[in-house]
Amino acid sequence: MTKPRLSFWQIWNMSFGFLGIQFGWGLQMANMSPIYKYLGAADDQIAKLWLAAPLTGLLVQPIIGAMSDRTWCRLGRRRPYFLIGAILSSLALILMPNSGSLAAWLLPHLPKFYMAAGLLWVLDASINVSMEPFRAYVADKLPEEQRGMGFSMQSFFIGVGAVVAGLLPLILRKWFGVTNATDGDNALPINVKISFYVGAIAFLAAVLWTVFTSKEYPPENMEEFRRKNSKSGGLSHLLKEIPDALAKMPGTMRRLALVQFFTWLGLFCMWLHFSNAVPVIFGSSDPTSDLFKRGAEWAGVCYSVKDAVTFVAAFGLMAASRHMDRRRIHGICLALGGLGLLATGFIHGEEQKWLLVGALVLGGVAWASILSMPYAILSGALPAERMGVYMGIFNFFIVIPEILAALTFGPVVKNWLGGNLVHAVMVGGACMLIAALLAQWVKESPATRAG
Repeated sequence: MTKPRLSFWQIWNMSFGFLGIQFGWGLQMANMSPIYKYLGAADDQIAKLWLAAPLTGLLVQPIIGAMSDRTWCRLGRRRPYFLIGAILSSLALILMPNSGSLAAWLLPHLPKFYMAAGLLWVLDASINVSMEPFRAYVADKLPEEQRGMGFSMQSFFIGVGAVVAGLLPLILRKWFGVTNATDGDNALPINVKISFYVGAIAFLAAVLWTVFTSKEYPPENMEEFRRKNSKSGGLSHLLKEIPDALAKMPGTMRRLALVQFFTWLGLFCMWLHFSNAVPVIFGSSDPTSDLFKRGAEWAGVCYSVKDAVTFVAAFGLMAASRHMDRRRIHGICLALGGLGLLATGFIHGEEQKWLLVGALVLGGVAWASILSMPYAILSGALPAERMGVYMGIFNFFIVIPEILAALTFGPVVKNWLGGNLVHAVMVGGACMLIAALLAQWVKESPATRAG
């Protein structure tokens, strides 16, 4: 099927749902480590409590990808999953800031942070249901020469959503007078709690916009599509397809997988520890102190600036990809991100807080590339009929390093890094520099180099 070129606004509408998805991710990334600490978790426990994120992605994304490859209904192929995931994610975002109260009611004999960890499983699974089909949606809708723009547009909305999500607690406190005093059993600042409620509304509204303003192309031969589905339906077939697709993975995808492994190992080090490392840089590791709260809040500001840079850089990357190999662009961006994380080890005291912002500005350039370049390179190397399952399998090389970090970084930080969370962030920078070197080994197919 020859796909028509879409206008800027058509690509805008089909990507708008990522704004909502990033509200969910942004609130989670900026606030979950402090939430665990507010609810009583120790620093060396936090890494394992984050296991929910990668494990749900490992299980959910390839299955949802394979299911969406075989779906066709009134809403289309991918859009039903956008909608179901958004509804469930919004409910989880509403429940998350009430973890302490729910734990006191449902799990009175267990630490309260276990309830937050359980809700993170639900939230992550739900976000993955929405997010995974969005990657395949770009390849479904756009001709190859516009896919770079499609993935960069997703990066733009990811950046916008994350900026607002990260700044929400500060905006509510500074502009609307919402206190950061803790809230009873939940032990969370009230401005953080309200931020999650706002995020729930934004998530659902943005996905609904995409669902109702964008259409999907039906299978070219509907009878053949239904016949194949009738022969290959059921969960058992889906589970068989994943190892079969792994065995037949294209060479470009194999090399990108190694780049992804080290990239996301570095990112997960940042997500695990940056929000709690900033208070340490400020001079406090006591979650009840005002200095710790200011540090955690400033970490959210740093994430927001990073993501502001991301949505600006996304358009720069679109332009650069017309004149330069995407693997070169990706390597440069990863190197900048790695240097930014390494720089955190040389920043000391609240008076140097703006240097932390500068460090994550470099991270924002890397993040813009991470969200677009690997997928733009990959989409041209994949068979169209298995786009969903391969996009889901590609997620393996995101979640496996996350699982590795979650299982090992607690003991590593405690026993090898002397409990220094800033050094843990620096390890993430070193991993991203390795990924930058490996990116030059990727062979990009000629079809993916345009647009």
